[in-house]
Amino acid sequence: MTATSDTTTATTALHSPVIAWFDVHARDLPWRRPEAGPWGVMVSEFMLQQTPVSRVLPVYEQWLARWPLPADLAAEPPGEAVRAWGRLGYPRRALRLHGAAVAITERHNGKVPSEHARLLALPGIGEYTAAAVASFAYGQRYAVLDTNVRRVFARAVSGIQYPPNATTAAERRLARSLLPEEDTRAARWAAASMELGALVCTAKSPDCSRCPVSEQCAWRLAGKPAHEGAPRRGQTYAGTDRQVRGKLLAVLREAIEPVSQAALDAVWDEPVQRARALDGLVADGLVEPMESSVYRLPLS
Repeated sequence: MTATSDTTTATTALHSPVIAWFDVHARDLPWRRPEAGPWGVMVSEFMLQQTPVSRVLPVYEQWLARWPLPADLAAEPPGEAVRAWGRLGYPRRALRLHGAAVAITERHNGKVPSEHARLLALPGIGEYTAAAVASFAYGQRYAVLDTNVRRVFARAVSGIQYPPNATTAAERRLARSLLPEEDTRAARWAAASMELGALVCTAKSPDCSRCPVSEQCAWRLAGKPAHEGAPRRGQTYAGTDRQVRGKLLAVLREAIEPVSQAALDAVWDEPVQRARALDGLVADGLVEPMESSVYRLPLS
């Protein structure tokens, strides 16, 4: 048997136990239910980027109640998307989702396209989101590489504790090589490997005793060697421009009328950082300046 066939046999042996585990332990999340439809899946994928499920759930449910179809969101000003985004963070995602809704309404008769290339052509949608929607909404065969999946593959197959900070070409090749051949099973594998990383093979406290593939895991079999790659990036928030941007946006979200410069100045004492944060919000299209130092959420 060649090295390639050895690898293929080893990796395909992961499918059945991981999918069987998922069949029993998958969380009942609203975007996984049939009634969510492709639009519900797309909304969840935008919201879940760098944001935990617990924070997404209430905003997701409010969002879909208000905008059950892309055309419903497209009919609203983009500032309403920013307002409804609340404190999920990274609010440019709200503008991108609004832009995608407009494009879906104008180009695809209000239906989220099923073709990967058409998904990728929508504004604000990159390779990951296009693959996720094609897989989770339409049951197609695509490698869906989020942080959780990358960590599972790094440990179970590559034998390292953590994947690189940024997704590499080698990781993409590995993910494609791990895909089951049949579309429906490949989509199930994508969801199952993601859930395994979220619930069991976690970043800080992996629970190998609950892992369905612990006996095959290359990292565990190697004695769980410590991470030797580039230092892992930690996320800081307090005192950063991100925090200031969030405080400024909170004032604008909660206001019915445009907001004065004085009201924005009151949320952060340091004037240089405050001005930089506000300028950044304007440059990103999240805030519109008006005459006489008054600001509002974007209307167009």
